[in-house]
Amino acid sequence: MTTNMRDSLLSEADLDRRGALRRMKVLATALLVGAAVVFAVAFALQDRYPWLGFVRAAAEGAMVGALADWFAVTALFRHPLGLRIPHTAIIPNRKDEIGVSLGEFVEQNFLSDEVVRSKLATFSVADRVGSWLADPAHAERASAEAAVIAQGALRILSDSDVEGLIERLARTHLFEKEWAPTIGRVGAELVAADQQRAVVDALVEAAETWLVAHPDALGEVVSTRLPRWVPGFAKGFADDRAYKELVGLLRAVRDDPEHPLRVAIDGYLVDLTERLQHDPAMGERVEEIKAVFLASPRLRSFAGQLWSAIKATVSEALADPASELRRAAASALVDVGVRLSGDRTLASKIDAWIADAAGYAVQKYRHDLASVISETVQRWDARETTEKIELQVGRDLQFIRINGTVVGAIAGVGIFAIATGLHALLA
Repeated sequence: MTTNMRDSLLSEADLDRRGALRRMKVLATALLVGAAVVFAVAFALQDRYPWLGFVRAAAEGAMVGALADWFAVTALFRHPLGLRIPHTAIIPNRKDEIGVSLGEFVEQNFLSDEVVRSKLATFSVADRVGSWLADPAHAERASAEAAVIAQGALRILSDSDVEGLIERLARTHLFEKEWAPTIGRVGAELVAADQQRAVVDALVEAAETWLVAHPDALGEVVSTRLPRWVPGFAKGFADDRAYKELVGLLRAVRDDPEHPLRVAIDGYLVDLTERLQHDPAMGERVEEIKAVFLASPRLRSFAGQLWSAIKATVSEALADPASELRRAAASALVDVGVRLSGDRTLASKIDAWIADAAGYAVQKYRHDLASVISETVQRWDARETTEKIELQVGRDLQFIRINGTVVGAIAGVGIFAIATGLHALLA
């Protein structure tokens, strides 16, 4: 990869760090060059000006310190002067080992049950979440984000898999048990509560409305069954009379809550619910009907239609911020936030649950989490890894070179002064 290509992959922050690193390298190198110039001048003139011996010693020490620290800093990232000296270019050569060590360090010092629990004990997660959710604007935002996630999940789900799941659940929970006793019990309770009357009213009203709107609906239902010798006008009269009698019957049933037909229907339903619960023959007939339905493709078709309807309805509701589902979700989140903020006992229970869950997670998965670090570092290119690390810490490391130059100068003049003093005392 060329330099220009690598530069194009760097962020603005990395480019700023690179500029700062170059400036610090120039400064540290300039100090080394300056010390060398001072050393050369002092070395040449120290016989004429003895006091320049101290300057020479300071410059000499500064050069030694600067060169030693330059070698040490450079050896971290590359081979100094391109020479493959042992134990140099440490980061690129030991990149994988560094990644493993970093992962172990994080695992042992951060991903531990004690560290996680002690951190969570310093504040209440439930209280903070509750205070945040209690704000309607935050609850709306949370519901919107949840809607986006739910929409993504709906898009990812395979329609055929979901349809198969619905079919299996229906077979397991709806069709394995006998239908007749359950239908009978439910029907008996509905009849005992007079719930069948509303159904009868609806059927009667619908039939009456349809017959009134279609006066020719009965056609010649009656007249075609009369003997041939009956006159034609009598047949027409019979048809008309049958139509009027049927409409009148429906109106009478509609208006009279105690009409004999209603009473007969109620009695039939009571008898039917009893037979469903206790008559084995009726139970067998219901099971036969169920078996026919299970053997037909209609069950899978029903599952597909059910899932399609649910998916379309839910997707539409999730996409509409003003939908009842979104508003209900936001309102529920606000209620949860208010409860968490106001109910200290509930908040404490949730905090304890979060601490237990976090402790369990780090105990069970901390090695897997730490391995992400080592595996990620192993996948990095050695040269790119070196550049990334150098951009992060290289500027600070240049201060080591600068400090080495200064400390070397102080040490050099100090050693020269002590040696000169001892020589003068012993002379």
